[in-house]
Amino acid sequence: MKAAWVLAIAALGWLSAPARAASDDVVETLLGNGMKVVVKPDHRAPVVVSQVWYRAGSMDESYGTTGVAHVLEHMMFKGTKEVPSGEFSKRIAAVGGRENAFTSRDHTAYFQTLRKEELPLALKLEADRMANLVLSPEEFAKEINVVMEERRLRTEDNPQSLLYEKLMSVAYKSHPYRHPVIGWMDDLKQMTVDDARRWYQTWYAPNNATLVVVGDVDAKTVFSLAEKYFGVIPARDLPTRKQPGEPEPDGFKSVVLKAPAKLPEVSLVWATPRLEKPTEDWQPYALEMLAGVLDGHGSARLPQALVKEQQIAVDVGAGYDPVSRGPALFMAAATPSEGVAVDAVVAGIKAELERIKKDGVDEAELRRVKAQVLSAQVYQRDSLFYQGMLIGEWATAGLDYRARDQRLEKLKQVTSAQVQAVAKQYLTDDRLTLARLDPLPIEPGKHFAKPMGGMSHVR
Repeated sequence: MKAAWVLAIAALGWLSAPARAASDDVVETLLGNGMKVVVKPDHRAPVVVSQVWYRAGSMDESYGTTGVAHVLEHMMFKGTKEVPSGEFSKRIAAVGGRENAFTSRDHTAYFQTLRKEELPLALKLEADRMANLVLSPEEFAKEINVVMEERRLRTEDNPQSLLYEKLMSVAYKSHPYRHPVIGWMDDLKQMTVDDARRWYQTWYAPNNATLVVVGDVDAKTVFSLAEKYFGVIPARDLPTRKQPGEPEPDGFKSVVLKAPAKLPEVSLVWATPRLEKPTEDWQPYALEMLAGVLDGHGSARLPQALVKEQQIAVDVGAGYDPVSRGPALFMAAATPSEGVAVDAVVAGIKAELERIKKDGVDEAELRRVKAQVLSAQVYQRDSLFYQGMLIGEWATAGLDYRARDQRLEKLKQVTSAQVQAVAKQYLTDDRLTLARLDPLPIEPGKHFAKPMGGMSHVR
């Protein structure tokens, strides 16, 4: 999707900072109020995806107000002076668009997918609620109950989600990643509309936001619209951010959850580095390949050994996400087969890791894994939404999103020796936290919700 066009920068003299074109046709500018605007033209269909990313997620919350980032996300749909509660969604739907939002540990994002002619509507509505949100006590009282019910349904009534929550609270000693994105129930019960208002007034400023637009658009036109709608919103002094620290692991940790469930579960996480310098780092790329060796396809080592050959697990997987503002984890999880002890499955996972530490990965296997990992990356980029997600995630994590294609090259360069080296260095018991679910009897008629990967706005 490389385009051979060059933006006429000189025509944009009214912008406070010069726009610049990256080698892959992504263009960005900085408005006078500090808001970053990134445009990725893609002319395959007359559609556009608009996303506003705030660099404020659950990791920025204080003790006693966990969950406020997600609560404010809900409240962003409750209206402004010009757009009454619920009207935002109705106006987007009326022109055939779709919209939603999500909160994560690192950021909060709002997005719309529409016909390209309707982009001005999306930007006008987003700018309005960035500056003019009405936080009424009545709407807050209703919505906080919605969020508490969401927590009951998605976490407290779901053993897998509860296990993950407990695992994170133990894996991290001091970093705010140890708190759930949706918040602890006691904090939600005590939350007030003033808590949400402080969060909004602190973080919802143009100089803490990135607008990402991907689709059948012209960058110059998008910049003009961004200036029209967002450029008039004044910047705000942001709090000085202190990067939360996390002590180096000093030994094996474990936690047991007893909850109603059909089968036991086990999750393992190892403390690992995150991606910080995309063009220089190598360990995060090697860890991505290690995850691909262990999981991601039918012949991967964990499902092949534990599910197909030994038949000690009905499901097993591994994963690693290097893009984050805080410390990263390498994860593995499994559901033992009926009658199989959790310890046997943990031993099976560790045995596969020891094989890699001892013997490495042969070149033929590594070539197959690279092809699968890289093809998954490329296929995802066919989606306008994912293209925007990639830019937004990298930008809010403090990474240069223009290096994302170099990430593919770095993945190609990973060697077998590097995969073996990161397995030896990081996947050790001293860096391991293990969480196990011991099932209790299920009440007759009890049904469990599916575990959710993130906190999304629900209407």
